Amino acid sequence: MRLLEKWANYMKNADNISQEIKPSGTHQATVTLSSGNVENNVRIQEAVEPQPISEASAPAPEALPSRGTWGGKHEFLLSCIGYCVGLGNVWRFPYLCYRNGGGVFLIPYCIMMLFTGLPLFLMELSLGQYGGAGPIQVWKCCPLLKGIGIGMLVVASLVSLYYNVIIAWAFFYLGNSFQSPLPWSCEAPANFHLCQNRTANRTQQSASEVFWNERALGLSRSSGLHDPGPVRWELAICLLAAWVIIFLCCLKGIRSSGKIVYVTATFPYLVLIVLIIRGATLKGSLQGVQFYLSTNWKRLGSAQVWNDAASQIFYSLGIGFGGLLSMASYNKFDNNVVRDTLIIVTGNCITSFFAGFAIFSILGHMAWKKGVPVEDVADSGPGLAFVAYPEALALLPGSFFWSILFFLMLFTLGIDTLSTSTGVNQFCNDITDMIQLCPPWCSKLLLYFKACWALFTPLLLLFILMYVFIEMYNTPLHYGLYEFPLWGKALGVCLGVLCCIQIPFWAVVAVLKESGTWRDRFRKAIRPLNSWKVTGGDRMFTHQTVDVPFSVTLTDHDINEMPA
Repeated sequence: MRLLEKWANYMKNADNISQEIKPSGTHQATVTLSSGNVENNVRIQEAVEPQPISEASAPAPEALPSRGTWGGKHEFLLSCIGYCVGLGNVWRFPYLCYRNGGGVFLIPYCIMMLFTGLPLFLMELSLGQYGGAGPIQVWKCCPLLKGIGIGMLVVASLVSLYYNVIIAWAFFYLGNSFQSPLPWSCEAPANFHLCQNRTANRTQQSASEVFWNERALGLSRSSGLHDPGPVRWELAICLLAAWVIIFLCCLKGIRSSGKIVYVTATFPYLVLIVLIIRGATLKGSLQGVQFYLSTNWKRLGSAQVWNDAASQIFYSLGIGFGGLLSMASYNKFDNNVVRDTLIIVTGNCITSFFAGFAIFSILGHMAWKKGVPVEDVADSGPGLAFVAYPEALALLPGSFFWSILFFLMLFTLGIDTLSTSTGVNQFCNDITDMIQLCPPWCSKLLLYFKACWALFTPLLLLFILMYVFIEMYNTPLHYGLYEFPLWGKALGVCLGVLCCIQIPFWAVVAVLKESGTWRDRFRKAIRPLNSWKVTGGDRMFTHQTVDVPFSVTLTDHDINEMPA
């Protein structure tokens, strides 16, 4: 602890970017004034004869570079829709529905959206827009919680590692789509033995399943998690290409990504419409749609269903990754953030529901071909989308063309996705300050958000956290018939702890950086820094800005002028 306190004092000294200049003979006394609910330290100086300061010794403060803003009012909306509407909707939501009994999953999904998704989404957008800063600097509103921002960056870094692997799979399928017939279709010569006898094939894997498990994953080359197998150079090149393209898209920040989203955020809907129309014409599709919309009320008693619903909301909306904070920080100060929240969250959830029709109509057709129930037609793993979607694409006229468009869509979705300390009442006031002319419906809606932030959302998140830790070792993890070893689950726990430990660690650092009693240190650590409070959309700060709790210097003349 002594070593940590010394390091914190060193960090505090490094943060002092300017020094206070005092004329000789100045005496100071410290008093405390109360302003609202915040107590500010005010230094009182005795008046002394001012000493001239030459212009050469007092250069004008150099302003920091102006922070950019979105080029148009639609760029932010489309960017957020592109960020949220991604692989989580097209790839993850359908397999969670499939694993949790179909349509019954929509009930906890909507409840979690109302009481966790909407409130936390608005909180992140409001923090970013009000502070005009990213996920670390925005916590100037409460230095004690700086670890949340650092934890966000850790989470985003870890998720990006495997998210780009999914994009690499999409690249791999995209490259294999430039041939006719498609390599996962029954017309391909290598698949004749799988498709020539439909009756005999009912207990075997389909051509699309074989392509996914053998060509894409190479499961036969690995005996388990301890044996990764040889390097798949095709996939390695696809992974490298994914990282390079994403880097180029983000190279110029919002100046480039803001224009790209006009295409990447709207193109997926065209492809999904085509797949739904084609899926509706397949034999057995209604069986799959019926399973998708069915309601097995007994499944609601499973905590796993509620946990999956909450995790999907966080994954799909991108809550807790820092991306929402960063994008909102480029908004104009008076942007209506409540309206944007309703549009983006509603659009995201409708897209997930919309994509479910595409994949479950295809699963119904696969079940009809194999003569098995829909719930048994395929493995309910993350690769479900790479089995069902290729199956449908192979049935389309001009299948290679639609396959190219679909996996190009998956790639663009991936690019789009990668590119309460001040008190609930004060936070709502800050939102009202930004919106300025807040309509009546907006003011009433803030009451709902206030109730969620103060009660419902924390309770639901606490339930999810307790469930995850209690059931972590009671629920085995499978992929097909393979069960992951205990050390593999322990590795996942360590990654989760690495993200969560940032919050208490940096909270301790923030307290140790302050001076005084432990109570005084804590009170200083939760005060907003003076560069946090911005008004009128002015986000220009000079190098002379000192991030300390609010303080002001008064002379004897100022004190004498105050009314008795």
